[in-house]
This record gives sequence, C-alpha cells and structure tokens, in this order.
Amino acid sequence: MPVPPRRDFQGLEHRRKRAARLLAAGKLILASIARQLRVSRQSVTRWYKQWQQGGASALRGAGRAGRKPKLQPSQLRQVDKALRQGARAHGFDTDLWTLPRVAKIIDQLTGVRYHPGHIWKVLGAMDWSLQRPAKRARERDDKKVKLWLEQRWPAVKRTLGAAKPGSSSQTKVASRNGLRSAAAGRRKARRPS
Repeated sequence: MPVPPRRDFQGLEHRRKRAARLLAAGKLILASIARQLRVSRQSVTRWYKQWQQGGASALRGAGRAGRKPKLQPSQLRQVDKALRQGARAHGFDTDLWTLPRVAKIIDQLTGVRYHPGHIWKVLGAMDWSLQRPAKRARERDDKKVKLWLEQRWPAVKRTLGAAKPGSSSQTKVASRNGLRSAAAGRRKARRPS
C-alpha cells in the first residue's frame, strides 16, 4: 500500500498559479498578495522573480518532494527477482536474507550502494516484510513429539489438575508455594528485650 504524500502538491501549485494571476493583474503589492494567500512575503517575492523569468509555467510544481530514488523500477524488479532465487543461489551459506546481504546483492546487480540500515526502506518499496524462520532444534524428532503429546501429556495434565487448588500468593495459608507456619492458632507473644 503506497504511503500518502505529506504535502498537497496540487494545492501548493494552485496557490502559486493564483499568485501569478494576481501578479499579472498588477493591482496589488507583494505584501497584500502574501496576506491574501496567507503565505510569507519572501515566498511571494521568490514567486515574483520566477514569474518574471519564465511566466506562469515557471511556477509549476516539481511533482514530488525529496531526493529522487537511486534505483529505477526496472532495477527494483531485477533485485526482487534475485531475492526470490534465495540467498544460497548467490553464494551465501544459509538461505536467510539479512540487510547486509541484500545491500551486497543490490550493489552487485545495480552498482548502487546502500547502508544496510536503509535497506528496510528499499525492501518496503518492493512490498517485502520481515520474515523470521521458526526456531526448531536440529535434533527434533517429530515422531517422538507426537507420541509425547498423545500419551505422556494427558497423564501429566491429569496429575496437575488433581492437586488441591491453592493461592498464587505466598503469604496466604492456602498457598502451596508459601512458607508453612508452625501451628494453627494464636502465636506466642515475644518478650520485649
């Protein structure tokens, strides 16, 4: 899902064109145009200079803010295809993609270098997300796990439920985990020392 722009570029361009119409009419001074459009006088002065040099077309917007992306859409598709082949296909020991590995592949394929910390933004633009592998022991035996779950676990579960209900508080008498008091009843008073 694309991120919406932070600025209304069409609205900004519309305001500059309105300033150009007011400048062309020549009836208002720059300060009154700034007040009418609710912008600074410096902006109107800058627009006026641009309007003098190139007319109303000089006030058109650039269409985007910020630096242009280093990777073209065709290069992003090339990187996407390479990532889908897997890390082992590109000479890595495991099939996990880490940010430094992706940065290395982008550099090899396109010649564009990115800091590994910036790779998140590139992957996000390609609709990739974080995927963590399931952690499983190498020694895991699925047959033994199934057997334990079917036979042993029900027996363990029954013995846990058979215990007397207790309290989770260690200070209450009903607590299985708490310290036992000496005897039920009143405590002996201590002699003052």
